[in-house]
Amino acid sequence: MIKKKIFESLRKRGSSVVSLVIDYFKQETLDPLKALSRFVTFGAIGSIFLAMGFVLLLVSLLRVLQEETGAFHGNLSWVPYLIVALVAVAMIAVALWRIVSGPAKRRLPKPGASK
Repeated sequence: MIKKKIFESLRKRGSSVVSLVIDYFKQETLDPLKALSRFVTFGAIGSIFLAMGFVLLLVSLLRVLQEETGAFHGNLSWVPYLIVALVAVAMIAVALWRIVSGPAKRRLPKPGASK
């Protein structure tokens, strides 16, 4: 009879430990991931809209160079495409530069610097 009560007591404590571990796992891993998913979603949507806006700006620059300037006709009709391609490469270079030298790099300690 006493063994049965002890066994029941251990079973209750064991199940409470298991539920505690599961709750802790949910709290420390799943909840932060759920909160992070909101920022990832808005970041992805924002980057898609930015990319579409840059494409529209590049197309408008091409149209301005082709239609509004009279310098690129005949054998020089390829020059507006080159200009727009160079502007696009410059935009990509600036974006990559900002990604590489963003806030994370400012937080890193310089090599050889002591605290």
